[in-house]
Formats: sequence, C-alpha cells, structure tokens
Amino acid sequence: MADIRALVAAAGRGSRSGLPYPKTLFPIQDKPILIRISELLAPYDKSPTVIVSPEGAGPVRECLDAAGVEAHLVEQPAPRGMGDAVLRFEQSPAFKSAENVLLVWGDIPFIQPETVAAVVTAHVAHENDFTFATRLVDAAYTVVSRDAAGAVTGVVETRELGIAEPQAGEREIGLFLFRKQVVLDALREELDGKRGRATGEHGFLYVIGHLAARGLRVEALPLATESDLVSLNSMKDVHGYL
Repeated sequence: MADIRALVAAAGRGSRSGLPYPKTLFPIQDKPILIRISELLAPYDKSPTVIVSPEGAGPVRECLDAAGVEAHLVEQPAPRGMGDAVLRFEQSPAFKSAENVLLVWGDIPFIQPETVAAVVTAHVAHENDFTFATRLVDAAYTVVSRDAAGAVTGVVETRELGIAEPQAGEREIGLFLFRKQVVLDALREELDGKRGRATGEHGFLYVIGHLAARGLRVEALPLATESDLVSLNSMKDVHGYL
C-alpha cells in the first residue's frame, strides 16, 4: 500500500536493560530486534523510517547494512519523549508520500504478521483515523478505556495514573496505524496530558483520547497474542526467548 509508510521508534538507549548499545539491536535467537521488525514491516514499506539517538545512529546503520535492510534514519537529538520522536518523521524522505503511518516500538521482537495484517485491514476497511492492537492482561502497564458502547475513550500509562501495582485490564502493544496529518497536527498542539507527570517528556498515547473526543474514528482491536506482548525493558523480559 503506497500510502502507508512505516516508522520504528528506536531511540531507546538500552540503559535500563544494562546494554552498552541501543536495545533495538539486541539479538533474539541470533537476530537483532530491529531486523525482525524490519522484516515484519517489509510487506508495507521496504524502507522504513527509524528514529535513533545521535549515539545510536552509527550502530543502527551498521546493523541494517549488514543485514541488507534499507531504511531512513532520523535522529532524535535528545530523549524528549515518544511524541517528539514521532514528530521527527517530518524529517524523513518518506514523509511526503505517507498518508498513513504504521508505527512500531523498536523493542518488541515478536509482533506477529497476522496482528499487523489485521490492524491494516481494519484501518483501511473502516476508514479509521487511528487503529491499534490490544490485549486483555493481568497487569496492564498501559490502560485502554472504553465507554458503555465499547468505543475507545483514551489510553494512559499506569505511572501517569499514580498506580503502583498495575491491575488487570486492556493494554496496547506498541503497534499503531494512523492518518499522518491528523496525529502530527494533534502532537503539535498544547493538549492535556502532553507532558508526562512522571517524566516531563512529550508523550504519545494521550493523543488517542483527544482524537476520540473530537469524534474521529479510533478503533482498538483486542486480538494481540502473548507473543505480541514481549518487549525488552529489562533482560528478564526476554530471558526465556534467547
């Protein structure tokens, strides 16, 4: 689909994981996470845009070149949050040709092709403005809220709610598809929730609630698998998959 361009948020420095290099380069079963994600996204965009830190740009480029993967690298000069990272997409050569952006967090190694395909199919068929995959879990570190009719009303991180121990609920998995201009315009606005209370950084998930409140088409698909949920925040998260 020519109007879908892929964006990988991979500026994470790997410090929480104890890594001396970007965590997106961590090998899972002998293949770096970033290469796994690039292969996953290839049916939709063979040259994804990857947001990197200045110090991570070199290692990321070396990894991609070694695997024969083409990508546009865009630097996020300072760790100012995921919203800031997404806005950096404007600097990519892919920006002008994109109507929709397929966004993936750069630390999730086992997103399934069927999950991506379901998100893309629903987004196009339902003419959505924002579509994302979710799963019901015992400990939801991000929480999807819905109204009585089941429509999405927002998504928030539990740390922003001041919840010490996450409870059971529906969470997003780090896979989103959205209309480029609608979301980037919202990210530029000074909206409630833009700056994280816990971090002070420019977030991303807060935008979902604002889009829903404006009557735009927002759909959450509770079809993610257990594999989709795996992410590298600390080494224990992926210990059983090495």
